[in-house]
Amino acid sequence: MIATWQKQIKDNLVTETTLSKGGSSAQTAATAVGHKLLLGFTGPEPPPHILHWLASRPLGGFTIFRYRNVENPYQVRQLTNALQQAARAGGQLPLLICADQEGGQLNALGPALTPFPGNMALGAAGDTDLAYRAGLAIGLECAALGINVNYAPCCDVNSNPQNPVIGIRSFGEDPKRVAELAAAMATGIQDAGVASAAKHFPGHGDTVADSHHGVPVVNHDEKRLWDVELRPFITAIRAGVKMVMTAHVGIPVLNDGRVIPATLSPAILQGLLRHRLGFPGVIVSDAMDMAAITQGAGMAGDVIRATEAGVDMLLLTDDLDTLELAYDTLNHSLEAGHIPPATIADSVQRILALKQWLAAQEQPDLSVIRCLEHCQLAQEIANRAVTLVRDDARLLPLRLPSDARIAVIQPTFQNLTPADTSSSEKLTLGRALRRYHPLVDEYLIPHRPDESTIATFRHRIRQYDLVIIGTIEASRQRGQADLVHALLDTAVPMITVALRTPYDLAAYPRAQTHACTYSIQEPAMQALAAALWGEIPFQGTLPVQIPGLYPVQHAMVRQSSAK
Repeated sequence: MIATWQKQIKDNLVTETTLSKGGSSAQTAATAVGHKLLLGFTGPEPPPHILHWLASRPLGGFTIFRYRNVENPYQVRQLTNALQQAARAGGQLPLLICADQEGGQLNALGPALTPFPGNMALGAAGDTDLAYRAGLAIGLECAALGINVNYAPCCDVNSNPQNPVIGIRSFGEDPKRVAELAAAMATGIQDAGVASAAKHFPGHGDTVADSHHGVPVVNHDEKRLWDVELRPFITAIRAGVKMVMTAHVGIPVLNDGRVIPATLSPAILQGLLRHRLGFPGVIVSDAMDMAAITQGAGMAGDVIRATEAGVDMLLLTDDLDTLELAYDTLNHSLEAGHIPPATIADSVQRILALKQWLAAQEQPDLSVIRCLEHCQLAQEIANRAVTLVRDDARLLPLRLPSDARIAVIQPTFQNLTPADTSSSEKLTLGRALRRYHPLVDEYLIPHRPDESTIATFRHRIRQYDLVIIGTIEASRQRGQADLVHALLDTAVPMITVALRTPYDLAAYPRAQTHACTYSIQEPAMQALAAALWGEIPFQGTLPVQIPGLYPVQHAMVRQSSAK
């Protein structure tokens, strides 16, 4: 079957090239336009309108989303098989089937996959071998499910503590460290036979707004952009990353002072990415349903602008009217001559070349998912990442009397942005701590504790000998910081833990013993417990600065010998 698909792709590469030579038959135009679309849908199996599309119109592929399409690994593999079979039955080429399987806070393929701690944990570990191995393992698990494109790694340099959407999705704040780790992860993903998409070009790390809700602006000069934002993308491109995902961010210095989302900017996508950086692969847009892009009927204009800017594939979601609008807009614009045939032809050749590479890859068995080797790797990353920022109170390693009582307090897990699957994670810190000490009571608090909650816990913890309190985005959620301050006033010994970004300590700087895990997943909780009791050392180094307190710890990134 692979040989058949490879021949189909080769034949299509020749056919689509005729567009640039004046070929404009309706069939050829429709084929070209269809390849530029990545559709979404809701449901654990292909709905009728998707099957009809595959039977009647060529298509680039699909994006699979956690809360719309995923039940379990077997079901996802059945789903991707069904999509590919429907494409074959319709005489189509193999589809790109994509997902945001980043690890950490964004696991698009469900809790059954190995819970890798995520990029900032890898940044704290500072080892390209770990990043490569994580990418390889994530890629193998994607491939086993039939996912052949992973929208990862995140190449953004998280230099702004107030960034609401990137945070621990970044490897950190040091551009060199981010560049080396991102390239290693991308190489690992692709060595598993899955295309890697470096994102969000040209950089979403220094923003205070989320492009899901508007157009963030990056106001830096070109020197700063080349030194910081662009450096990881340059390294990833040199490492051979096959896709780059655009950001819906505005960078005025690259657009004559205008605020234009990079997705719609010829200066950024053609002038910078294609020509100055020499990227030869597929450019995919970030999701076109985000508020930074015009929604409703007005999206037609942005579909054309994105195509003219240099976007090869448009990432669409599950609204059928939007899917039809994008298809019809591109088709009519091509037929009317508003979009040059060569623009479409060049995109299609890049897309089909990627499909040719993917058609040669083998699909692993489902047994690779959460296999022992991958689980051990996830734990190794968590162990290497857990970071002790300070222990001025000299509480560590913990040596408690057998009758000492510990209170563990942490906020509910919730999705803080649309690019988040944290609400699906389970609480495991209490169980991890009980491996070392039996008298542990675990309390769950609201993500935004009010004065009543704070008063309750100020009174309650006086009966305990130690409090371990985990916070999530306390630097942005004032109630959590207020609770920590109230508990510090009781003088009960306390350990604070930033469970997501390390910046939380800046919100409660009086805390004397503070650690960072960069993840709420079970391996990170096991690592924290082991480090608190001295079973393993705290090995991580801060990959970002804590404003006013601690700088980035510029540890040398250990180089991979694997790739």
